[in-house]
Amino acid sequence: MKYKVFVDGAHGTTGLRIREYLDKRDDIEQVTIPEEKRKDLGARVEAAESADVSILCLPDAASREIAAALPDDVRIIDTSTAHRTADGWVYGLPELTDDAREQIRESSRVANPGCHATGLITLIRPLTETRVIAPSYPVTAFCVTGYSGGGKKMIAQYEAERAPGKNDPLASSGQYGISQNHKHLPEMKKYSGLDLEPSFSPIVGDFYSGMVMTVQLRRELLAKDLGVEDIKKVYEEYYAGEKLIHVGQAPEGGFIYGADMSGRNDLNIIVTGNDDRILLVSEFDNLGKGASGAAVQNMNLMLGVEETKGLI
Repeated sequence: MKYKVFVDGAHGTTGLRIREYLDKRDDIEQVTIPEEKRKDLGARVEAAESADVSILCLPDAASREIAAALPDDVRIIDTSTAHRTADGWVYGLPELTDDAREQIRESSRVANPGCHATGLITLIRPLTETRVIAPSYPVTAFCVTGYSGGGKKMIAQYEAERAPGKNDPLASSGQYGISQNHKHLPEMKKYSGLDLEPSFSPIVGDFYSGMVMTVQLRRELLAKDLGVEDIKKVYEEYYAGEKLIHVGQAPEGGFIYGADMSGRNDLNIIVTGNDDRILLVSEFDNLGKGASGAAVQNMNLMLGVEETKGLI
């Protein structure tokens, strides 16, 4: 059996990667529209209505426009920020709760998680669910990401001919989101089960893809008196049986690199630090489990096929 899938906005970084996944599938027929009509709302609506699932890889405003124009029974996955905390939309993180997969399977409106949000929520939600931390815990986090997360414009900046050494600011890591108003904060708060938005600092590095999210905990502020190994067991139990989320060991040598998971669609959790100051780390590919791979995972669930098909 072949399923029809329409990728609306296939010219962006996320859309192009999704198309690459789908091109390798013998069970997917991609619905396309002529190049000259790729911004024509009527043509895009017609394509989405003909598909079994459509994946929106658009700016927020364009995603809202086509979502509003489509009948409620047309099944869509939105990779933008537009609908991640909106009423009537299911958050597309299958590992989030016991019923998350069933909600995704049955929904016609699924919001793909943000990349930074995926890294933080997969670390925090198990701890709020098991009452290791209270919802009022003041979460502090930072994340190092590859430059592909900034889309075509940032990719072009990093891959252009550049001046060497100290004359090239892109050669060193760059912290951004310094106003503490990052667009992923609302979903981080909502789906982590927190009362407060985290204090969050994203950092972009001079590598194409990969992401490492780090959350710092203090033992004396936890709701349960647990150390490193205890918290690791919490994750092992919470994610037991998951194919795309693993709990691993801290690497020998003491370095965790941003591109360790580049090109992959799974996510690795590491608990390290010491029993007083605990470090929680999630490492993954910002274009894999952080974007395009996650969209394909949700698409598979909505189509009723093996969840990891085409991903591992």
